[in-house]
Amino acid sequence: MERAIGAGRVDQVAFLVEDLHTAVQRWSALYRDDEWRVYTYDPANVQNLTYRGKPGRFALRLALVGAGPQVELIQPLAGPSIYHDWIDQHGYGLHHFGFFVPSLTDAVAEFEAAGHPTIQSGSGYGLDGDGGFAYFDFEDTYGIHLEAIEVPARRRPSERLP
Repeated sequence: MERAIGAGRVDQVAFLVEDLHTAVQRWSALYRDDEWRVYTYDPANVQNLTYRGKPGRFALRLALVGAGPQVELIQPLAGPSIYHDWIDQHGYGLHHFGFFVPSLTDAVAEFEAAGHPTIQSGSGYGLDGDGGFAYFDFEDTYGIHLEAIEVPARRRPSERLP
């Protein structure tokens, strides 16, 4: 039996998509919320990217909507990344559950102490250099990955979809 991890409630449900614009249109019809926030994450605006224990050079574009839980749509742009790995093995669709944590450092320590090493991470995407994320492989347990997210105090303005 796995050691219990105090991740708390699910704050985010994330899906990998082939085309972000098309996916947002599709999800908007279901979700009935036009307040999508769109961001590009890449080495230029996210510090300390890692992929499977080494420096990462991946890029992605994402869209966020709602709360309780938040829906996240991710279009991988460049890799290698866990997103590309997942698509190669499973195709597009459900990828991970995310948990908002007060301290990413503490969450990483807790997951790793329970035997779940960080498989991808990044930090510093907030306007003040805060904000971070770390993914953990729970595919054998839950069929998906889990993500710990330290939400930044302030984000840069949302991008526009074409």
